[in-house]
Parts: sequence; structure tokens; C-alpha cells
Amino acid sequence: MTKGSCDEYLENRVRELFGSDARVVERHGLGGGCINNAEEYSLSGGDKLFVKRNRSSRGGLFAAEAAGLNALTVNEAPRVPRVLGHFDDGTDQILVLEFIVSAARARDFWQTFGRQMAALHRVSSKNGFGFDEDNHIGATEQKNSWMPSWLEFFAQQRIGFQLQLARDQGLLDAAGTARCERFIADLSDILIEPEAPSLLHGDLWGGNYMVGDAGEPVLIDPAVYYGHREADLAMTELFGGFDPSFHAAYNEVFPLEPGYRQRRDAYNLYHMLNHLNLFGGSYAGSVKAILQRYT
Repeated sequence: MTKGSCDEYLENRVRELFGSDARVVERHGLGGGCINNAEEYSLSGGDKLFVKRNRSSRGGLFAAEAAGLNALTVNEAPRVPRVLGHFDDGTDQILVLEFIVSAARARDFWQTFGRQMAALHRVSSKNGFGFDEDNHIGATEQKNSWMPSWLEFFAQQRIGFQLQLARDQGLLDAAGTARCERFIADLSDILIEPEAPSLLHGDLWGGNYMVGDAGEPVLIDPAVYYGHREADLAMTELFGGFDPSFHAAYNEVFPLEPGYRQRRDAYNLYHMLNHLNLFGGSYAGSVKAILQRYT
């Protein structure tokens, strides 16, 4: 833990949010992501803040995350940290959030989480599939232009966009590229159009939820858009970290359509391609294994 203030730029941003008398009296680093720096700040008035900072990614990173967190603030859905402010001077991006103290999970944590995600997924949009702005999936730009068809959206703005990134970096060989192109061409035989768009967290793996001070689920680090709810649920099964009672509770209140298990890995191709683009060729085998299942 470090006593005293942060640098002048961030100290001034704190004063903008909390008044001219506010100052940082304690701060310490927090473990977590590989993209941003995260710290806990204690203010002279007793408030605590969660502060994310990035000086390397392209602009708009935290403005988009703030928009996503605000969109996820839905009655009966999982809690999200309140956005207190965000700043971007072109080289230094800062996101200031409510600081949530983590406690032990409540006994019904997973059942509550499942039911709350079902409530979130019932939130829809008349605009179709997409979001009001592009955002990021990890450090990768995520395109969200509105489209009326889920299959076209997923083909173009999810798999197609990631495939182009992989091509540009030389991360996928000719055979893998051809299979991915065939996957896109055959998508109407692999996936289905949902009855309506659902509001998605967009990056729902085990590292992007926490336990709140009342033992409740809290969603963090979203990549929000309106899509097929199966995409969120598929990712909960990609890396583990979600209890079976989560899925059981979800299905009790918002049953999935038949065939989800057969479609699940097709959705996770997006995340495997993104990992390939972010972290390199060690993920090429995982990408090809999914493609071989469907093509």
C-alpha cells in the first residue's frame, strides 16, 4: 500500500469528480487483467474508488466500457459497478468505478446468478443486433454496427473480422483460413436466428465476475452488445468457472432452444480466434479443432 497522492493528472481528475478538497490519501495496486493497470484509491473524505488506467491502447477504450456497464444496469440482472467517471486525453485513459468489497459467496450464489443472467438476456433492442458504439473484447476492437440478422452479424462482425486480423498477422495457415471461410459460408446450417436480440455481457468467462459485499454476483469488464444469448452462455463453458447450478437455474426461467450443445463451440470460435490474435500461434490448434467439427 502506498500513502499519499497519485500523480497530478489523476489527482486533478479526482477533484473534478469529488470536489476541490478531495485528495488521494492511500492507494495500492490490485491484481487482475493483463491490459490495464488497476488500483484502489482511498480519498480524504473516506470514499474508496476502483481506478483503471491505460496508456497504450487506442482511444475510447474506457468510454466504451463505461457505456457497456451503464447498459448492463438492469433491474433483476446481476449487479455491475457504478461508473463514476472516465477521462481520455489522447494518451492517458482512466476509468473510475465504485469500489466493491468482495465477500464470501451467498449459499444461493449460482442459482441467483443464473436467474439474473436470464433477466439480463430478456432485455432486447428494436435496432437489431449490435450496439450504439464499437467497444473491445480484451484489447481487440469489437465491431458493433447494427444489423437486422444475427447470422450476418456473427459472420461479418465477429468471425469475419477476427479472421481478417489473423490473416493480416499471418497467424492462420491456408488450410485453416479456407476452413474458416467455409464456416462463414455455412453459418446458416450451423447456427439459428434467435427470436429476438438479447443484451449480452459479451465476455462472460470466470474472470469477469466477482462476489459483492452481500455475497451476490457482480459483472465486470464487459464487451456489451445485443446478440444471441447462446453466445454468452457458450463462453461460460469455454474455460470453466461456472457451477452446473448456474445453468440449471438459467434454464428453469429462460429455457434454451433445442440444439444449444451442438452450437456452443461455434460461438466460442470467436473467442478462440481473438485469443489467437491477442496471444499468438499457441491458439491455432484450438481454432482448427473447432473448425474441423463444423466444416
